[in-house]
Amino acid sequence: MHIQTLTIQGFKSYRDQTQIEPFSPGHNVVVGRNGSGKSNFFAAIRFVLGDAYTSMSREERQALLHEGVSVSSTLSAYVEIVFTNQPARFPTPNPTVTIRRTIGLKKDEYTLDKKSVSKADIMSLLESAGFSRANPYYIVPQGRITALTNAKDHERLALLKEVAGTKVYEQRRTESLRIMEDTSSKRLKINELLDYIDGRLTELEEEKEELKEYQEKDRERRCLEYALFERELQDVSRALEDLEEERRREIHGVNLQRDAYNGREREMQTLEEEVKQTKHSMTTLSLSKSGYASEINDLVRARTELECLVDDLKLAREKTGGKREELEENLALVMVEIQDKKLELEKVNPDCNLIREQEAEERLRLDEARAHLEMLYEKQGRLSRFRTKAERDQHLNSEISSLKEFKAKQESNLQGVHQDLESSQTALNTLSDQIENVQTRLEDRRDRVRSISEELTKVKEKHSELLERRKELWREDARLTSTTGHAENELRQHERDLASMMDKDTGMGLRSVDRIAERYSLRGVYGPLYRLFEVADKKFNTAVELTAGNSLFHVVVDTDETASRVLDIMLKEKTGRVTFMPLNRLKPRDVAYPNAPDAIPLIEKLQFDPRYEKAFKQVFGKTCVCRDLYIAAAYVRSHNLNTITLDGDKVDRKGSLTGGYHDVRRSRLEAILSVQSWRGKYEADKDTLKEVKTAIASIEQEITQHVGRMQVLTTQREKIQSTRDPLTEEATSLSREYDRLRARIAKDEQDIDELNAEIHGLQVKITDLEKEVKTDMARGLTDDEEYDIARLSKQVEARQTTLVKLGKDKSEIESRKNMLEVELNESLRRRRDELQAKLEFLGETDAGSTFSPEDLEARTRELKTLDKTIIQLRNKATDADKESDKLSSKLQDLRVRLEAMQNQQAEDSRGISRQQKNTERYLAKKQMLLNRKDDCNRNIRDLGVLPEEAFEKYMHENPDRLMKKLHTVNEGLKKFAHVNKKAFEQYNNFTKQRDQLLTRREELEASASSIEDLVRNLDMRKDEAIERTFKQVARNFEEVFEKLVPAGRGRLIIQRRIDQDDENAEDDVEDSQRATVDNYTGVSIKVSFNSKVDEGLRIQQLSGGQKSLVALATVFAIQKCDPAPFYLFDEIDANLDAQYRTAVAAMIHELSTSAQFITTTFRPEMLVNADNFYGVTFNNQKVSSIRSIRREEAQEFVDQEAQAQ
Repeated sequence: MHIQTLTIQGFKSYRDQTQIEPFSPGHNVVVGRNGSGKSNFFAAIRFVLGDAYTSMSREERQALLHEGVSVSSTLSAYVEIVFTNQPARFPTPNPTVTIRRTIGLKKDEYTLDKKSVSKADIMSLLESAGFSRANPYYIVPQGRITALTNAKDHERLALLKEVAGTKVYEQRRTESLRIMEDTSSKRLKINELLDYIDGRLTELEEEKEELKEYQEKDRERRCLEYALFERELQDVSRALEDLEEERRREIHGVNLQRDAYNGREREMQTLEEEVKQTKHSMTTLSLSKSGYASEINDLVRARTELECLVDDLKLAREKTGGKREELEENLALVMVEIQDKKLELEKVNPDCNLIREQEAEERLRLDEARAHLEMLYEKQGRLSRFRTKAERDQHLNSEISSLKEFKAKQESNLQGVHQDLESSQTALNTLSDQIENVQTRLEDRRDRVRSISEELTKVKEKHSELLERRKELWREDARLTSTTGHAENELRQHERDLASMMDKDTGMGLRSVDRIAERYSLRGVYGPLYRLFEVADKKFNTAVELTAGNSLFHVVVDTDETASRVLDIMLKEKTGRVTFMPLNRLKPRDVAYPNAPDAIPLIEKLQFDPRYEKAFKQVFGKTCVCRDLYIAAAYVRSHNLNTITLDGDKVDRKGSLTGGYHDVRRSRLEAILSVQSWRGKYEADKDTLKEVKTAIASIEQEITQHVGRMQVLTTQREKIQSTRDPLTEEATSLSREYDRLRARIAKDEQDIDELNAEIHGLQVKITDLEKEVKTDMARGLTDDEEYDIARLSKQVEARQTTLVKLGKDKSEIESRKNMLEVELNESLRRRRDELQAKLEFLGETDAGSTFSPEDLEARTRELKTLDKTIIQLRNKATDADKESDKLSSKLQDLRVRLEAMQNQQAEDSRGISRQQKNTERYLAKKQMLLNRKDDCNRNIRDLGVLPEEAFEKYMHENPDRLMKKLHTVNEGLKKFAHVNKKAFEQYNNFTKQRDQLLTRREELEASASSIEDLVRNLDMRKDEAIERTFKQVARNFEEVFEKLVPAGRGRLIIQRRIDQDDENAEDDVEDSQRATVDNYTGVSIKVSFNSKVDEGLRIQQLSGGQKSLVALATVFAIQKCDPAPFYLFDEIDANLDAQYRTAVAAMIHELSTSAQFITTTFRPEMLVNADNFYGVTFNNQKVSSIRSIRREEAQEFVDQEAQAQ
């Protein structure tokens, strides 16, 4: 165990919070300049451990607080030490123990692990950890070494006795002797009292005989008086019983009458409320009927206008309907015919393409055969024209060149035709896309017009529905406005009634509290008590109201802080007075209720939130409801509770009885319930009205949106319709261009076929001429050539026939195709476009006018809706008339019943007044009888304890005879006027006192004997402890001194009283005992610093440094005798020589392996083997601080201090 950390704040020179880094469990050295705060650091530790700061006055505590140069003063200070608990020296399971001591001008307190404890607990905890009160040398402040150095022999003896613990023994011995003195004093007083009591008992023996005769006559007197008083008491009790029985019968009748009266009062209130409600309902119905009539007239007028409009629409439909149907029928036929022609054209196109390809192929073959045949004929003609091969070849070559040039020209023309065909084909495809795009746009325009028209029709229908819904909401708004106004008027009236039942300041205060709580959003203000509960059964209302009284208007809040805040605002605004019930301050006691059916805890009949339980216990917790006053009074006596009956008669546990007539019409609770009921209705109607107005605003926004939407749709349709003519013209223009391109493509294709055939024939001629050039000159054609001419002639003739036939077939197919295309493009499609344009124009004309079919359907539906609405309103008006008649009948009936009840109440009120006077007479008579009964009981009690015969002896005697006997006995008692009437009692009392005193004397004698034994035992233990301590300290001193001064020797010498005559008479502690400890007069010291055999020198003969070393050896010897967990040394090496400082530092280093050392020093020797180093500094504001430093810094500081000195 050792000190781990230390925290100081506000203590002496340590103003700011200073937390020192963890100490080493070994040797810790603190360095600092003089006056920097090193001693204050040690004083802080002693302050916590209680070593030097025990009971302090205000001035002493003030002196410990920091006083610097700053303006602010320190009002409190604390020092906190954290100890390690290894091993577990402190009796706690925690690895560390934190002790803090805090002082102020008026406080001085300890905390243990942040829990407040007493100083005695801290001292006991420290002693259990090894801090002995008898050995204060584990803390050695400045000056203690010097004091020990200069101590005299008897002072060193006192020190060793203190270490041995003789102070504890002396304290206990002194306490025992004081107890013995008190015991002796008490024994003397007891003996004196016993002598007095014995004398008094002798005197009382003589008075007993005379007293006995007196007691006989007095017993007779008391028996006679008891018989007379008991006879009178029985008469009074019978009279009271008769009176109560008569009163009970009367009360039963009165209770029945009052119950009926109260019941009628409540029924009258109910009837009055029904009358008000009926009148309001009739007013509301009257307004509704007026509204229905006005709305029916408006709707009939609107229906008439709508019927005229529908007739006009029907007439317009008859005019345009036939034309539209005819156009639609023709368009359908044209569309079917277009589809048929398309299918037929799709079948013709492949045949046309096939025969065109066949014709081109056949023409190509024909041209090839013709070319061969022509070349053969030309060759035959050239045989006669040219005489030589050279001439022929020259001519052939010239012909070949001419043919090739022509062929190249035709191929160029063919390429041009191909390019023109491709260009036309591309243009045709583009045009086709454009036509399709225009057709799509036209169709899209028609779809958009159709879609917009449909949407426009739906928006119009929705607009009509919203208008009808708005009318319904307007009717509901008017009804709710009336209902809300009625509810508000009733609420204000009932609030005024409730306010009249409380004082003006309270009413203003409650309103102010509500306003303040809402303004400042105070969630802790729960409101007055009456708002926080409901009564489970209305028959308990009177009991609840009278029990609570003005507490009903007390305001419940969460804390007293909330109450203070509201009160401050109310005081500032000067708005009324209220009483608050802070839940955090209420501490109602739990009540033990009787477990019986005739005593019901009133709080059980209340329904409230559990968080308000304290408030309701405070008001209702001590009250039970009983059937009648007799039962109520019984429970007040048996359970100390307040009780109340259902009629409001109260019996208070302090003795008061409260009751009488309670006017139910002025019931606060009923008024509160009425206010809450009407407030609920008003809030509900207001919320509903707000919702209706919100719905009206929402519907009006929707109506505006639909009107805007209709305008937008109409504009969009007109805009789309304006684009029809340009698109139609564009479609016609594109169709014409499409036909032109198709004709051009057909011509190009035909040119290509012809050019291909021609080029092929030219190539055949060139080939034949080139072959001929390679042959020799002959006189005529060869046989093969002759054969070819014949064959080719036939082939040409055959192919011409086939080509003619193919041309005819091609002409027929192309004629059919052209006819289909012309009919499709020029006739049917144009017819379709014309019909669609007419229909579209007709539709646009209808849409632009008010006579469209959709509009006719919408107007027809609107007309049906109007008819239905008119019927519904007429039915409602009829129902309203019937309801009005019923309400009139009901109002008349209610007025008749109310008048009858008012008459009956007036009669009962007069009867109650008469009964009140009877009650007053009954109470006066009852009080008189009760006074007589109390007198009788008091007289009987004054007789005291009666003999047994008194209850039977004279109970049947005549009262006159009893009076005569009583007179005779009283005359006889006059001669005993001087007798001591308490002789027997005094004799018995003195006898008891004598016996008690004898017992007490025996106990004191036994106690004195025990104390004497204890004193002898303490003396014996004290002597043993002193002898044992002397031996241990002397042995430890020799060992320590030998370690500090290896060449020397030191001894402790006991001085005895028997040796005072001989100054040189010495005896070692090791010798046997020759006298008791009481003969010890002092302890001297002899040391030698350079020899182990010399006698040595006394302490007075040593130098200052040697004296300090001897004193330190004594301290180390005492510490080894009673080891502590840690040690605090404040500059103990200040007066030592250098060689001895090294020895002392080595000693501390050796001891630091088993205990913690914290030392301050100005010398370098202490720094050599230390573990941790700390530096203390002091600034200009007189504030100290301490921090951990390195060994080098500590050495440098010590060196600087040495140079400064």
